[in-house]
Amino acid sequence: MPEENQWLPLFANQAGEVMESPGLTMLGRSGNQWVIPERGEMIPLPKGASLIFVPERIPVGWDGKQPRLIGQATGDVTAQVVAALLPQGFTRTLLPAYVSPRVETPVPLYGYAAVGFRRGRIWVAAVQNDEHRKWHPRYYNTEGLPGRISRILAKFPSNRLLRQLANCSLQYGCYTAQNIFYQRWEGGLPTMAACNADCLGCISQDHLGIESPQHRLTFCPSITEISELGLEHLKHAREGIISFGQGCEGEPSLNASDLAIAIRIIRQDTDRGTININTNAGYTEGIKQLCRSGLDAMRVTMFSSRDENYMLYHRPKNYRLRDVTTSISYAHETGVKVSINLLTMPGFTDRVDEIESLLSFVREYEVDMIQLRNLNIDADLLFERISDGGETTGVGRMIAILRQELPGVVVGSYTYPVR
Repeated sequence: MPEENQWLPLFANQAGEVMESPGLTMLGRSGNQWVIPERGEMIPLPKGASLIFVPERIPVGWDGKQPRLIGQATGDVTAQVVAALLPQGFTRTLLPAYVSPRVETPVPLYGYAAVGFRRGRIWVAAVQNDEHRKWHPRYYNTEGLPGRISRILAKFPSNRLLRQLANCSLQYGCYTAQNIFYQRWEGGLPTMAACNADCLGCISQDHLGIESPQHRLTFCPSITEISELGLEHLKHAREGIISFGQGCEGEPSLNASDLAIAIRIIRQDTDRGTININTNAGYTEGIKQLCRSGLDAMRVTMFSSRDENYMLYHRPKNYRLRDVTTSISYAHETGVKVSINLLTMPGFTDRVDEIESLLSFVREYEVDMIQLRNLNIDADLLFERISDGGETTGVGRMIAILRQELPGVVVGSYTYPVR
């Protein structure tokens, strides 16, 4: 049996039943290493998390001497990998440990976290880094949602963007789309189909043989469509935020000419709420336009603050990391609150060289917040492209270092209102 501070591995049988594997110890994955989780890396599965199977992969545990395929240990050759998907406010500390009999078949793009069983409970490799209230699943996909959608669609019957958000709400269960209809918190306004990057983990377009979990916007909304929805949300929403740059679109700053006008129209009518953009910030002229028009906050997605690794993941088409930093500097100078949307991967983000680079980056460019986002990607696909960076600290320790070394910077999970 595992020691007191260890966990049993979980797996699923052919019928989809989740079971523990007595006699083995749970393994997790950090980078390309299988490791036995430490106590600080595991928490009881939080409310709002969900279990998911990792297709066509074989789970692995530790038999006290070496890794062992769980199917061999249990006599169930159909054993499937079980992982967890975490809600907002939680950061994954370890990936699930498994082997791939068919490496050429990538796994779907989700943020898989390792799970184990101990004292009658399911545990997950994660730490909590932010409060969970606004993004708890109980506040979404409620019985009243279809009625709310119908009422607002009736108010703006010709608005194509609103119909897009209705589809995202019902088909994909998108929380920021649903917030538009619940009239609260952060509401997403996708506006741009094109993108100036080709990220390895793009979640809105099929590539590298990986099917996207959602379809990208196929049209550019008019200025009127954007401004009337933005105004509606900011005037009526509790702690209202409108955010350009969603999972179902490309790079919103490429649409800066229209967005800048829409922002001005909104601000002529109300000073309530926060106008935010989620962006790669590579198109500096567009970012400047938006900052001058009245943008309040900017969240910049980054896999790494080191140029080589940034280019490896984001694969920008016509910009480099120096363009991103120019955009951040300009935004800061014009009073825009700047957050880094740090795409987090155990075994990479917590590398000592990555942490040191990030600390220098945040200090130099006076970043206001670091938002930790579990990177949705096939770990094998990613780590076969990244060179070994040596020592890692563990994700929990990394977060502690960021908070200790950057006392004036908020380390959390999502965008806060600034008005």
